[in-house]
Amino acid sequence: MFKLSLKLILLSILSFSAMATDLKVGDTAPNFRLQSTDGNFYQLSDYLGKQTLVLAWYPMANTHGCTLECRSLVQKGHLIREFNAVYMMASVDDLEDNQDFAKKQKADFPMLSDPSKETAKAYDVLNFVRVASRVTFYVGKDGKIIKIDEDINAATAAEDIAANLKKLGVEKSD
Repeated sequence: MFKLSLKLILLSILSFSAMATDLKVGDTAPNFRLQSTDGNFYQLSDYLGKQTLVLAWYPMANTHGCTLECRSLVQKGHLIREFNAVYMMASVDDLEDNQDFAKKQKADFPMLSDPSKETAKAYDVLNFVRVASRVTFYVGKDGKIIKIDEDINAATAAEDIAANLKKLGVEKSD
């Protein structure tokens, strides 16, 4: 019960704690190497010269807004896969928490865990309650940030990502 109450308190704080990142469009995105719910490690450098990377930071597994965002990506991920882009969600949750979350939501994309919080710090998304703010980064094939979205509608995340990829001129998949 205490853990649930703590989560509710954190979520209340999170709704007022969004903070702008110091990273800007045109900056080189920080590289990362994080383990995913599928057991594999993913890093930005794997996609350089190949695909646009969409990295969607979220506050906490198994919470309402994060569940909505994940469900959107599961149900409408085909809209994103029309583009030469890969998308991932990332949080500072432990791998086991994210694996449980991914299994419940039937996630068919990498969900990255950053329990050390080093990558969240590099992306400047770690907020004062020590979880990631909900921010989505779009990183071009050259490793440069091409868009930072801090106004996320969790329920329409997939549609919004696809629309942004189109606006950014990301080519369609073969």
